[in-house]
Amino acid sequence: MIDDTELRKCKARALRILGSRSLSAGEVEKRLVEKGESAQTAKEVVKWLEDAGYVNDAEYAESVVRHYCAKGYGLARIRDELYRRGIERDIWDDALSAAEETEPGGATQGFLAKKLRGSTDKDDLRRAAEALGRRGFSYEEAREAIKSYIESVER
Repeated sequence: MIDDTELRKCKARALRILGSRSLSAGEVEKRLVEKGESAQTAKEVVKWLEDAGYVNDAEYAESVVRHYCAKGYGLARIRDELYRRGIERDIWDDALSAAEETEPGGATQGFLAKKLRGSTDKDDLRRAAEALGRRGFSYEEAREAIKSYIESVER
């Protein structure tokens, strides 16, 4: 049984943690435990936060996906970020379905134009393709982006 005073203190701490920015339920629970709360108390407080609407992993996952898509990252990188933030897989699958419908071409072309600045040197193109891979784009997406970039520069 959790002491009422301990529970109130933990709830207040959780609200202060959420005051600075949105977090997933897993992140809040982890931070509470790091601050010295018991795992059981942290879990109960996170449940309370979810019931009160202060923490919503589905909305948070959608927000993370929108943010990283806007920054030009690929689906693999976004998946890694959602995993790192403690979002459950079934929740982030729904959030990623919207991102999969968007065409990565705009993000990749903008990135390549900025990175290459008109260069079609083989080594520069290889490094740019590797950079796209690090940003979470598949090999096929990177290859198509490089091909499209070359065509646009040669026009």
